[in-house]
Amino acid sequence: MSKVLVLLAQGCEELEAVTIIDVLRRGGIDVVAAGLDDRPIEASRGVRLLPDTTLDLALGMGQFDMVVLPGGMGGTNALAADPRVAKLTQDMAAAGSFVCAICAAPLVLAKAGLLQGKSFTIYPGVMEAETYGGTCTGAAIQVDEKIITSRGPGTAMDFALYLVELLAGLDTRDTVEKALVR
Repeated sequence: MSKVLVLLAQGCEELEAVTIIDVLRRGGIDVVAAGLDDRPIEASRGVRLLPDTTLDLALGMGQFDMVVLPGGMGGTNALAADPRVAKLTQDMAAAGSFVCAICAAPLVLAKAGLLQGKSFTIYPGVMEAETYGGTCTGAAIQVDEKIITSRGPGTAMDFALYLVELLAGLDTRDTVEKALVR
């Protein structure tokens, strides 16, 4: 079974965070939602989220196949300011694992040097692609090797379903999508 780490930070976009966690779990994927510390997360619209664990404890849980960063500017800024997140994403990319971000969160990958020479997408207006040496496509979902990015809350369901497909296969994605009655 694939294992995914979803990072939650104060001010994250709750629609993205919950959709990603929920859809991946519906696909039979082991998801660990980790906060930067042990506090409940107050998301961008005031919804409170309770992470499964802290990032420090999650880092001791063995290897993850994928890390996913939900957006929201507050959450993105908190993730980008945390050196553990930069090291984690760099280490996972170097190991050939999937590194994924949605909405404003590709900025975290850019600051970690992971978008250099890559095609990516991001919430409009968050950053100038040229600053980080990548190409912003504006696509709903952009895949460049094992860096996967998505544009924003409106693309969260498609993004999450695509991640299920990557980790569990097209049949599982189709089963999950059918049960969602899309």
